[in-house]
Amino acid sequence: MNTTHHPDEATLMEYAAGTLDEAFAVTVSCHLEICPDCRKSVRAAEAMGGAMLCEQVGAPVAEGSFGRLLEKISAASGEGGNTAPAVMEQVQPQSPGSVLPAALGSYIGRNVDEIRWKRIGPGVWQHPIRLSDGAKSSLRLLRIAPGRSVPEHGHGGQEITLILSGAYRDEIGYFGPGDVADLDEDIEHQPRVVSDEDCICLAATEKPTRFKSLAGRLLQPFVGI
Repeated sequence: MNTTHHPDEATLMEYAAGTLDEAFAVTVSCHLEICPDCRKSVRAAEAMGGAMLCEQVGAPVAEGSFGRLLEKISAASGEGGNTAPAVMEQVQPQSPGSVLPAALGSYIGRNVDEIRWKRIGPGVWQHPIRLSDGAKSSLRLLRIAPGRSVPEHGHGGQEITLILSGAYRDEIGYFGPGDVADLDEDIEHQPRVVSDEDCICLAATEKPTRFKSLAGRLLQPFVGI
């Protein structure tokens, strides 16, 4: 799987340092499962952070100290106690649209066919994902039918969307399986599905979406986006 769009370098640095909130950490984890380039970037950030700590305290840093959020995710699925995050290993991509990333396993399972979707508009469904009580961000799966689009909108804060299957195009470009849209509050766009199959995305949001149309704003309290 070849990816064109990746998380920002700053996002990967925060991930390596364990400072991303849960929804964003899970989404980046899912991307790392299929992107060797970003796995290398995270390893480099961990090494740099470890070296900086060594200089500050004059003592060695335990290997994997910057992967605590990944360990938390693994622990939730019964894999706790490992010092090396499983997502950093070489992962073979599964068939698109049938198996969800391993990082989602403890949250909703891994079979797309078992997801209970809620319709929020013509050709658009969502599945909110429950996070830890202390999480400040939101995480959900979105499923959009071919030819359908999400109303034009901006973001109240950071939003990271990972394409799991299908594809969409917006003002930024084309996003296919494995691609990540790492957006901030300055970006406004209207994704339209251009694939022959449903586009399934994992979306982490910091604050509610800002819809431009009146219809979008009226529906927002009911759909929870």
